[in-house]
Amino acid sequence: MNSFRTLVVALLLSVGAPALAASSGSGSGDPRYTIQNPPAYAMLGDLLIARPLLVVATVIGAGAFVVSLPFTALGGGIGDAGQALVVDPARAAFVRCLGCIGEGFEQRE
Repeated sequence: MNSFRTLVVALLLSVGAPALAASSGSGSGDPRYTIQNPPAYAMLGDLLIARPLLVVATVIGAGAFVVSLPFTALGGGIGDAGQALVVDPARAAFVRCLGCIGEGFEQRE
């Protein structure tokens, strides 16, 4: 029972710590990291629900792209089909910051 309590406390601290850090207002000052500041529940939902679904969408999109490749080659839309079926879901799954709505941590010149 003691290990269960330890696990619960560790989970509560790991979920509560980002929320406390976000509410304290102490940012790094780097504009790349202040683009979006999602709350802890958005990060958790993104990690447990959205990211796995986006990885599955990327794999299914890659399969659909390969199957439709002869037809898109005849129509001349290979780049558009690859962008829509593979690149966009992969970018949303692997490049977007955790809990962000749009693409986060973009390099601004």
